[in-house]
Order: sequence, then structure tokens, then C-alpha cells
Amino acid sequence: MERVGILVVSYGARAVSMIDAFSRSRNYDTQFFVADKQRNPFNAKKAKEHAIIPDLNINTICEFAKKHEDEINFGIVGPEGPIVDGIRDLLEKETNISMICPTKEFALEGSKVVQRKLIEKCFPKANPRFKVFNPKDYKNLEQVKKDVWTWLDELDNQVAVKPNKPAVGKGVGVWGDHFNTREELFNHFLTIFEHDSVIIEEKIEGEEFSLQFFSDGRHLVETPAVRDYKRAFDGDKGVNTGGMGSYKDVDELLPFMSKKDWLDALDIGNMIFDELKGAGRNTGLWGVPMYMAYTIAKDGLKIFEINSRPGMPEIQNLLPIMKDDFVDVCLSIIDGNLTKLNFEKQATVVTYKVPPTYGGKEKEFKGDTRVDLSKAYALEKKYGDKIRIYPCSMELKNKETFALKSRAVCVVGIGDDIKTARKISLEGIDAIKGGSLWYRKDIASEEHIKKSIEHIKRLRGYE
Repeated sequence: MERVGILVVSYGARAVSMIDAFSRSRNYDTQFFVADKQRNPFNAKKAKEHAIIPDLNINTICEFAKKHEDEINFGIVGPEGPIVDGIRDLLEKETNISMICPTKEFALEGSKVVQRKLIEKCFPKANPRFKVFNPKDYKNLEQVKKDVWTWLDELDNQVAVKPNKPAVGKGVGVWGDHFNTREELFNHFLTIFEHDSVIIEEKIEGEEFSLQFFSDGRHLVETPAVRDYKRAFDGDKGVNTGGMGSYKDVDELLPFMSKKDWLDALDIGNMIFDELKGAGRNTGLWGVPMYMAYTIAKDGLKIFEINSRPGMPEIQNLLPIMKDDFVDVCLSIIDGNLTKLNFEKQATVVTYKVPPTYGGKEKEFKGDTRVDLSKAYALEKKYGDKIRIYPCSMELKNKETFALKSRAVCVVGIGDDIKTARKISLEGIDAIKGGSLWYRKDIASEEHIKKSIEHIKRLRGYE
């Protein structure tokens, strides 16, 4: 069996799911060289070499890769930060390692303004109405406030306020959720505006889904649709999080989607890809250059955002049921012959367990953060490949596992339908003990799915 060395830049369960998929290769003996944000217990067990790089600085990652260059066949990147910072450009300049991620030029995640202008050029109907407020265009806050008020008048206050770059200021704020007065909105706006441009865009009512597109720079290959749960609490209440869980149905559609929604999403994705690619093959678009969040609105699909990496948690819904050997998929990306991806006809449900302070459940936590995953792993004897336990924001210390501040661990349930997959996922979650961890209990519930279906019917006048 051919030996393949893989550099994995890791933060969270997304990279863990990649390593899991690689390690299940039928055709290759895989070895992992992991550059990790912390000592993830799964990665620590699987890695031949495991470097802890808390800030995921691309220069430090490059130095690690250089040390093992002769043993590494290719690399792959999970988190967005190193991609936006240009990790592929740097590693391919300094080493002979081909990296499975977009180059800095095509890291669309780095700018929401660039995304909106790209969508406006390719498929303007998919854009909500929006306006960009650039600090360089203003001499005083009085004029800024006047223009913001004028725009709010036009949109009747129903807006979302977004930073141009990720994680600037207070991040995304939505009218009715994060603020209820214009003064509150403007205070939120200013936390972003003092650093960079701000987008104020129309708040869209609808149901969201995500598509992840793989590419070899010539072909764009879609994956099944996934539904993410961004809000912290049951019933879609509370602040937006990185995602409390997600689900995928047995085929490419979700229960509240129509075939037209699916085809329209593919058309929009291909239009944007063709604009980015230009003529011929564009190897800057390797990997998952577009992970797109759509909203099914009354008047068609709207694009919420475009990311330049695999989704977390959405990729965890897909890799466990990918029929293709994931090593071969990556080699096909490099060779330029990735034309199709094949998935089992299975539903998957991902549920996260998170620390008490995550999502605002509690303001402060001073208790024991030790977490025991052994009973969850024991369920593999019962369910086999139908369950996966992926540590996320966790750290291995002295042979014990501790939860950190972000999403601690997720469990993937796989079944012949969503209900079965959900049951397995929740059984795994309940088996994880310690750390005062909690989880959202309505991920992929029949009630929540029914609510989404009825919402779309009302929006489109079907009832």
C-alpha cells in the first residue's frame, strides 16, 4: 500500500473530520503532520508529528512543514484565517508541498464587500439590497450618521450590519435580534467602522442552507445541501454562534427545499466560479473555494455569504458518508481531473456540546473543564461507522481531555433517515460527561424541520 504524508492545518472538528476521512483510506497508508491550534486529543493520537501553533501563524506553519517536506505529499487547510493570510502562497513558494485550499487572491472570505460586488456582477438577484460605508469616504461622524439614517429609512430598519472583514468589532448584528433602536444599531456600527468598512444590508426572511463546492481549478463539483443551526438556543433564539449543529437528508435536497432551489443554487455557484476562474484552468481555486450560504426567500435565492474553506459543522455531515477515497479526491484536485463526488444515500446529523459560557448561556464559568469521551467512543461498538466523535475546542493535558472556550466536541449520527441519524447523534452527546457542557436539543428535530417547511409555504403563498 502506497504511503502518503499529509500536512493538516487544524482548528476544530472540521480538520478532525478530514483526518478521520483520510485515515479510513482503502488505497493508502496515511501519515499526518498536523499544525494545530491546541493539542486536540484526536489529532494527537493520529499525528506522526504534531505541532502546537496557538495563533496558526503561517510563517510558523511553514517552518514546521519545511522540517518534514520530504515526507509530505500534499497539505490541506481547515480554518479560514491561514487561508486569508496566504498560507498556500507561502508554502508553495517555500516548499514543494501542494496545498489544497485557495490562494490569497481567491480567499473571498477576507472581504464581504468583495463578495457583494462579485455577486452583483454575476447574479444581482441573489444579493440583498446593500450599502457600503467606507471610513475613507467620510470626514466626520455626523455625515456618517446622516447617511446611515437615510439608508435605514429606505429599508424600514430591517437590516443586518456586517463587517467587511471577519471578526471585526462586534461582528454581524441584526435588527430585532441584537438591537431594537437606531442608536443601538449605530453603536454596534461604530465598533466596526473604526477599523474598516461596514455593510448595511437588507434583512432577508427565509430558510438557510449551505452548499460546499470542491474544485480542481477547472471543474466545480457540488456536494449535498446542509442546514446549519447558528443560533445558540432552541427555537432559533439567542446570539449567532459558529454553529450548534447541522443536518443533511438522504439525498442532495433538504426537506424544505424544492428542486428549483437546488438547481438555482448550482447555477449561481457556477456563474460565480466561472467569473473567478476566467479562461482555462485556474489552480488558485483548488480545494473548497466556495462554501456558500443561501437563503430561500420569497422572491428566490439570496446569498448570505461566501466562504473560502470547508464549513464547520457542514463538512462533518459529508466526509463520513463520502464514497470516494478522500486521498484520491485531493490527488484529483491537484491533477485537475475532479469531476464528481459520490456520497452514500444516508442522512447525517451533527450536534455540538459546548461550554457554559458559549453562546451566552452563562457569563462566567470557573468549574472543572475535564471531559470524559470514553462512553461516547464505546458506542462505536453498538453503531460502528454510523457514529463519529470529533473533538473540537479541546486540549489533551497529562492524558486527560479538557474543554476550552469554544465548541468542545461534536457527534455525527448517520442513518437511513434524519430521525435515525439524530437519535444516534444525541445518544453520543448524552454519553459525553463532564465540563458542564450543554447542547441545543432541537437540532434536526421533526418540529423544527416542520416549522421550516411551513415557513417556506407561507413565504411562497402555497397555503
